Amino acid sequence: MLPLLSKEIRTFFSSISGYLILSIFLIATGLFVWVFPGNSNPLDSGYANLDVLFEMAPWIYLFLIPAVCMRFFAEEKKQGTIELLMTRPISDMGVVLAKYFAGLAVVTFSLLFCLVYYYSIYYLGSPVGSIDSGAFWGSFIGLFLLAGVYVSIGVFASSLTDNQIVAFLLALVFCFIFFIGFDYIGEINSMQYLQNLIVSMGINEHYRSISRGIVDSRDLLYFIGIITAFLLLTRTVLKSRKW
Repeated sequence: MLPLLSKEIRTFFSSISGYLILSIFLIATGLFVWVFPGNSNPLDSGYANLDVLFEMAPWIYLFLIPAVCMRFFAEEKKQGTIELLMTRPISDMGVVLAKYFAGLAVVTFSLLFCLVYYYSIYYLGSPVGSIDSGAFWGSFIGLFLLAGVYVSIGVFASSLTDNQIVAFLLALVFCFIFFIGFDYIGEINSMQYLQNLIVSMGINEHYRSISRGIVDSRDLLYFIGIITAFLLLTRTVLKSRKW
C-alpha cells in the first residue's frame, strides 16, 4: 500500500498539471481574500476574519478535487494496467485506500497554505491576535473533512469509467449534490415536512456547524460515514470486475 501511495503522489507532482491545480487554488483563494474589493475583504472591511476563505474554498475544491482524482482508476483502466495492479499482493481495499490517501495528501498540502492567511490576519489585527482563532480552526477542520469527502467521491467516480473527463464530470456532479444539492431539495414545497432531515444529509449543514468553532461528534461521524461509504462503493466496483 505504501509504495502505491508514494507512486501516486510522485506521479502527481511529476507533471505540470499537479502544480497547475495547486497554483489555481492558491491564486483563487488569494484573490478572494486580498484583492477583490468588498466587505469580505479583510483590508476593506477592517475586520480580522477569514470568512470569505471558508465560503469560497468549498466551491474551488468542487472543481479542483475532481481534477486531482479523475486519473486514479480511469487512467489505469485506459492503459490496461488495472489488471496488473489487482494481481499485486495487496487487497482491493488497500488499493482504494492508497489512491484515497494520495489524493488527500495532495489536497492537504494545498490546504496548509491557508495557514499563511491566518498568520497574516493574526499579526495585521489591532490588537495583534484579534482574529477569532476558534472559528478559524473549526472552519479549517471542517474544510479538511469536506475535502476528504470530495476525494472519496472523486476516487469512486474514477473507478466507474476509463475516461478521465467522464470521471471528472461524475465527481463534479456528485460533489455538488452532496455539498449543496440537499439544501435545494429541502426547499421544495412538497418536501417542507422533511426539510431538516434532507438538509442534514448534505455536507453544507455539517460544514457550517463545524465552522462555528464547535466540533460536534455528530458532524465528525457524518463525514467519516460518507467517506467510508464511498470507499466501500469503490471497492465494490473493483470487485465487480472479477464477477
